Amino acid sequence: MSTANPLPLWQPDPERIAQARITKFQSWAAEHHGAPSAGGYFALHRWSVDQLDTFWKAVTESFDVRFSTPYARVLGDRSMPGAEWFPGATLNYAEHALRAAATRADEPALLYVDETHEPRPVTWSELRRQVGSLAAELRALGVRPGDRVSGYLPNVPQAVVALLATAAVGAVWTSCAPDFGARSVLDRFQQVEPVVLFTVDGYRYGGKEHDRREVVAELRRELPTLRAVVHIPLLGTEAPEGALEWSALTSADTEPVFEQVPFAHPLWVLYSSGTTGLPKAIVQSQGGILVEHLKQLGLHCDLGPGDRFFWYTSTGWMMWNFLVSGLLTGTTIVLYDGSPGYPDTGAQWRVAERTGATLYGTSAAYVMACRKAGVHPSRDFDLSAVRCVATTGSPLPPDGFGWLHDEVRDDLWIASVSGGTDVCSCFAGAVPTLPVYTGELQAPGLGTDLQSWDPRGNPLVDEVGELVVTNPMPSMPIYFWNDPDGSRYHDSYFDTYPGVWRHGDWITVTSRGSVIIHGRSDSTLNRQGVRMGSADIYEVVERLPEIKESLVIGIEQPDGGYWMPLFVHLAPGAVLDEALLTRIKQAIREQLSPRHVPDEVIEVPGVPHTLTGKRIEVPVKRLLQGAPLEKAVNPGSIDNLDLLSFYEELARKRA
Repeated sequence: MSTANPLPLWQPDPERIAQARITKFQSWAAEHHGAPSAGGYFALHRWSVDQLDTFWKAVTESFDVRFSTPYARVLGDRSMPGAEWFPGATLNYAEHALRAAATRADEPALLYVDETHEPRPVTWSELRRQVGSLAAELRALGVRPGDRVSGYLPNVPQAVVALLATAAVGAVWTSCAPDFGARSVLDRFQQVEPVVLFTVDGYRYGGKEHDRREVVAELRRELPTLRAVVHIPLLGTEAPEGALEWSALTSADTEPVFEQVPFAHPLWVLYSSGTTGLPKAIVQSQGGILVEHLKQLGLHCDLGPGDRFFWYTSTGWMMWNFLVSGLLTGTTIVLYDGSPGYPDTGAQWRVAERTGATLYGTSAAYVMACRKAGVHPSRDFDLSAVRCVATTGSPLPPDGFGWLHDEVRDDLWIASVSGGTDVCSCFAGAVPTLPVYTGELQAPGLGTDLQSWDPRGNPLVDEVGELVVTNPMPSMPIYFWNDPDGSRYHDSYFDTYPGVWRHGDWITVTSRGSVIIHGRSDSTLNRQGVRMGSADIYEVVERLPEIKESLVIGIEQPDGGYWMPLFVHLAPGAVLDEALLTRIKQAIREQLSPRHVPDEVIEVPGVPHTLTGKRIEVPVKRLLQGAPLEKAVNPGSIDNLDLLSFYEELARKRA
């Protein structure tokens, strides 16, 4: 792969660099903490990983983090896993999330948008009042610090209020989106044994109402630890017997009381996609999330008062938690509840226009869908407020960069970011003061010693290797739930390189300092000893208008051979004939290499995904290797289980 000296697609102008919060932070940290004043971002990054304690101290001071009891030192123990951050300190995440209410009471904290695309504001003072009322009611119900509180909720203001009230009490929040079926929710919530369940009666998606009352009844039956169920009537139905009404719990004018908890006190539980076995229940801390998100949102995303932050997400994805943390920087956050493509593919751009979003985040898949559907955002919408479009979920292909540049604005900051549920943050991505190169993430994040390693643990530059992080981040899990000896946590990240976080992605760190993501290393294609990322193949194949989506799998054969099929889900009206087969193989051969050409191209009725929209490669690989369906995949984690029977049947025929 050539990472010679291409021209940047975009460069920030001097005024933008001077105004960026990260520039002001660097000057302030140079004056107060010995950070380098010259050398730009990469000098600051080097300092942030070499002087980890000083860097994080500077973050807490520059964002005025309120410790109700002081910390003894920044890092008590820096070993991974088990790093101990800010021992002795106490604080509260929700207190920081609501700080802007003191000075901007009547400005919107939330803008709520449904499929009518009409924004409805919730002011800072109203958000604070509702959190105060609900936190008092949770305490009255006997909810104590450390208890789990769960939400079966769409991306609506009530979900934000419930999370913040839970954090105010010192309890532990966890949520699933209401499109998850009962089994998927129970696989998650039964692990953590919640005492309260906030739930809707249903939700609206794609112009239709979806009644979830039967699912809610099943959740109540199967969660014996519940002491209370709170009913939010989105579809206007009566509360079921024994449930409490949301409106009754949030009507009082009560000043919120913020429980001061230790820095490492659990804030929420997130879940891995759980494509095999039960989803991992990942626990992150109040203090760790607070400081990591202040850094990520305030410095990397350049958000602050006056900004409007819209990310298309559901409550079942870590990006929802990340979006809520926009409040920490005094930013107005945009909550969109509905289909990403209703009533038409351009729907998200309309939401960005109507809310005046300054940072708009979406998935790489949505950008590519817009490109394929011939959407023209700048022609059809006023996007003059949008400074940055950010993408995640999968690598944004070079064509996606080009399309955003051409169809949104040529002076657009495009931030492809990559991180994980595991840290609820980004390892690499947005830097407002650096150029953007097509197909690349701008740089590793501050305080994150991100490297690409070969199997022996040697760092690589301009070569593909494993994504590793060699020092602790505050938002790394404090533990997994139901993992008493820590073995599942250790085996998930630390079994390959002891004491070093291995994330499971193939990456290239370029000599310019940028990062290229090639896909998951656990489903990596390995043809004749050459490792290849599946993302590279998807990018080429899905440029063809006949291909709606694709899935490539590499399977080691018992005889030492290697079978690499490419599965294609065709666009309506397309036919997989000899001409299309030839074009697919030719495109791969010419744009990648002859080694990337698949052994077979097979038409499929669809590509299965996790509930958060990621293609599932490893479970399909296991099915094709002969594993039974129940062993290869956790059915509750898949968006369309029926699709898997096709791959199972194919494996049977091949056997």
